[in-house]
Amino acid sequence: MESNRKNLLMRSLPSVNEILSRSRIVQDRDESVPRFVMVKAAQEALDHFREQMISQSGNDLMVKDDLLEQLEKRILKTVRTFRQQRLQPVINATGVVLHTNLGRALLPESAVNAVTMAASAYTNLELDLASGKRGHRYRQVEELLCELTGAESAVVVNNNAAAVLLALSTLAQGREAIVSRGQLVEIGGSFRVPDVMAQSGVTLVEVGTTNKTSPSDYRNAINSQTGLLVRVHTSNYRIVGFTQEVSLKEMIRLGVEQSIPVMEDLGSGTMVDLTRWKLPAEPTVLDSIRAGVDVVTFSGDKLLGGPQAGIILGKRKHVDLMKKHPLLRALRMDKMTLAALEAVLYLYIESAEPEQVIPVLSMLTLPLEDLDQRASALAEAIQSEWKGKGKVTVIDTTSQAGGGSLPSAEIPTRAVALQYGGLTANELESYLRAADPPILTRILMDQVILDPRTIRVGEEEVIVRALAQLGRAGQAD
Repeated sequence: MESNRKNLLMRSLPSVNEILSRSRIVQDRDESVPRFVMVKAAQEALDHFREQMISQSGNDLMVKDDLLEQLEKRILKTVRTFRQQRLQPVINATGVVLHTNLGRALLPESAVNAVTMAASAYTNLELDLASGKRGHRYRQVEELLCELTGAESAVVVNNNAAAVLLALSTLAQGREAIVSRGQLVEIGGSFRVPDVMAQSGVTLVEVGTTNKTSPSDYRNAINSQTGLLVRVHTSNYRIVGFTQEVSLKEMIRLGVEQSIPVMEDLGSGTMVDLTRWKLPAEPTVLDSIRAGVDVVTFSGDKLLGGPQAGIILGKRKHVDLMKKHPLLRALRMDKMTLAALEAVLYLYIESAEPEQVIPVLSMLTLPLEDLDQRASALAEAIQSEWKGKGKVTVIDTTSQAGGGSLPSAEIPTRAVALQYGGLTANELESYLRAADPPILTRILMDQVILDPRTIRVGEEEVIVRALAQLGRAGQAD
């Protein structure tokens, strides 16, 4: 009897087409979900319930209507997961300006337009329009970098790890590179300085101790196999207290004396003096070039405020060797990234106040009074929609630069702190993360925090609308 009932129920299972024609699934589907995803979700749901039927006893078997409802729920859950996994816009209310998980730097409008142009039209990427012959894809960007920094030569690749790899492979492959032990750091994505050195065919020579390295440590390690002296910005890592490190100028003097090139990996690489806005001092690219460094590398998508890129500047005799290295083709940038970087560099050259036109710098330097006004307006709008169902306050807290930049900086901000009825902070954070578009927040002292520093103008309305729906639904009632 039980076997017969199972067989009848198995035979009564709907087809994939029948399931996909059910009203809730039709209503929930949109153009962002391809049909093959829907079909696969339906097939997987059917397979799941067939296996369940085989293992269930007669008393546990669902009736057909209940089964169809469960199939529908399972398919809709799969479709929601697919939507969430696709690359899509999100609202960054975390207060972390260079949020690695959210794509780091926002591009200025001119760079966005340049990307659109490069993506939608043929371009003179490697064509010299004057002669009609093949041109050099990096020429314009390299000229802009040299004009901006005073460097003798420049080359760009697809990220800073690639820049370090290319520089090491060109200048010291098969030889030794001397680095302070305190600078052998690991940054995001398990990128370790010793690993990239090994990959480039360079023998790492550690000098000094974790907290103290002196010029004599470098001098004593130099021998006939020494190919490079390397200085690494420690990114999101700091040693404080009883410390000593060798300055760039001291390393350059030693390099000149010993006829050994000096390379500096700046990591974030800012073009402006951030202390003007009471932010922590960060070595600028211009400082390194003026000091006489042979090669400096840094990222394009951090404090520069451009697209993901690795930028190499320095003395012509070293940088031009990198342009001939076989690795360069494997590490080269595409036309859209080049277009964006070119647009950002133009802004630095043409603007007397880059903090007004580069989104990253604009966010980092926002006055506290402006943040207070935006936070107060946002809090008032949310409170008006919630009608007393939740608690909304404006608090003093801090923002972060993120992306390994300005690691010691606690940047003062004014933010909106939310608590709603019976929901925990984690539940409220999850609700906002599931919104359309997703709203990314942070949790502080059992409250959800919305930091206006990283909320773009106009996104406040979207946030209020999402929270208004929560209020109307009365989820905590």
